[in-house]
Amino acid sequence: MTTNRPLIAVTPLMDYGRDSLWMLPGYMEAIMRAGGTPVMLPLTDDADILAQCAERFDAFLFTGGPDVGPMVGAAASATGRSEVLSPERDRMESILLPAVMAWDKPILGICRGLQIINVCLGGTLYQDIGEQYSHDLEHPRNDVPRDYAHSMSLVSGTMLRSIYGADEIQVNSRHHQGIKTLAPGLKINAVAPDRLIEGVEFADGRPLLAVQWHPESLQDRYPEHRAPFDWLIREASR
Repeated sequence: MTTNRPLIAVTPLMDYGRDSLWMLPGYMEAIMRAGGTPVMLPLTDDADILAQCAERFDAFLFTGGPDVGPMVGAAASATGRSEVLSPERDRMESILLPAVMAWDKPILGICRGLQIINVCLGGTLYQDIGEQYSHDLEHPRNDVPRDYAHSMSLVSGTMLRSIYGADEIQVNSRHHQGIKTLAPGLKINAVAPDRLIEGVEFADGRPLLAVQWHPESLQDRYPEHRAPFDWLIREASR
């Protein structure tokens, strides 16, 4: 028996206390619900292995997780408080992203995924929003990880606005880093009430979407947040 479900590569999470790789089920469930088959990648900076993954898989999910380190790419110019770091993931994803882009494979970035994409393409981050960004909106709201924390304005004419089918949505908030300087080649598709950039995509229309919130944690209670995963599977199936 064969299947036409696209294979979706998922970047791994690292538990340093247990010296193990793991995965939040919400990512996997969202991909399967949308019609894909998720596969967690190994944690490696071996360029040959990652080049093979870029060629073989149909699409890629850059997951949330630890802070992007202040010495990664253009983020080296940033200062401020960092929480848990994962230099192994920083190295891996900085190699994987350009390899995937070379094959023009669809990419979805979530939370840290948004941040590492922006940094690897030449943007910068606020290492800690509370210390470095003047705002009156609370980031993060870890007390409500699966419920709404604030509104989000979606930019007219963007892919993100099209897939959600709304000018404004409600989102959760589980981040203390954020985009400071937008990378060349990206355009903004979502902005928080305090004007922080919380969503990006390629300006030339190549298949990349990245958001700061966690749709995988909202999808069960709020079906509209299945939209990014539905988009990823549609693009992977082309």
